[in-house]
Amino acid sequence: MRSDKHQVKKKRRWPSVLLVFLLLIGAVAGYAYFQYQQGVNQSLGKMDKKASNVVYTFKGQKDQYGGTNILLLGSDARGKETSRADTIMIVHYNEDKGTFKLTSIMRDSYLEIPGHGKHKVNSAFARGGPELMRQTIKQNFDIDLQYYVIADFQGFVQLIDEAFPNGVEIDVEKKMSKNIDVTLEPGLQKLNGKEMLGYVRYRHDAIGDFGRVERQQKAVKAIGDQLMGLQTIPKLPKLIGVVKPYVNTNMNTSDITFMAKDFFSKNRGTIDTLRIPVENSYSDARIAGEGAVLDINVEKNKEALHQFITK
Repeated sequence: MRSDKHQVKKKRRWPSVLLVFLLLIGAVAGYAYFQYQQGVNQSLGKMDKKASNVVYTFKGQKDQYGGTNILLLGSDARGKETSRADTIMIVHYNEDKGTFKLTSIMRDSYLEIPGHGKHKVNSAFARGGPELMRQTIKQNFDIDLQYYVIADFQGFVQLIDEAFPNGVEIDVEKKMSKNIDVTLEPGLQKLNGKEMLGYVRYRHDAIGDFGRVERQQKAVKAIGDQLMGLQTIPKLPKLIGVVKPYVNTNMNTSDITFMAKDFFSKNRGTIDTLRIPVENSYSDARIAGEGAVLDINVEKNKEALHQFITK
């Protein structure tokens, strides 16, 4: 008899536990959405006007190794098809391992652009948007890209200021001021959003774009490392909302959240980086109508990229 009563109590308890669980899930989802919308509205309130995103066709897919590659393009003029990509990166995400790698392609790399002949790689965006950039990378390096993100640099500023109220700690290697709207002194310090943007865009020194690409990769590592850990997870919805108005992407919010969770996880490990062209694989050249270019050994760089992704 007692056993029967105990079984009845257990059966009655389960619906209550399930109800509490569902209410908890609903509360978490509601909080996340509220934070996301707060971030979106915050950015919209700071923009002069909401930019109208161009809707691009992008025939992306996972690469032959089963990885997810995201084409990240930085531009000062998002939504204008005539603009060239100022920053070209590929984020390599391995879902099984939860790892991230980062490849930067120098914008002056002289490559074959499908249907247009040889030009600087950054002109592929102006000629045919992210889809032509995807085709260019596929043709030259035999790597598929599944997603694209075109980011306005002001979104980078807002993200830094929201995520790091006290600034991002970074070692500035030299004095920088020309054409970046800020003056940075050398030394270990904390930079706000505008200062970080100046840091990653500076290229007026002896090594020019090579130094800028190195600083961009250094900044990504610093941001990822300083945000890494469980304390960042509750901030993700708002951080994504802050950036969303400044980007044009074929990724939905759930894709971004899923990958961001792994990126900021304390178990992520270090972010490996690669620059194309790799050392001893290019020569400086001057081409009529193009100016100074990097004439690269495509096969050598393709081999280096594939080794980098798979190791």
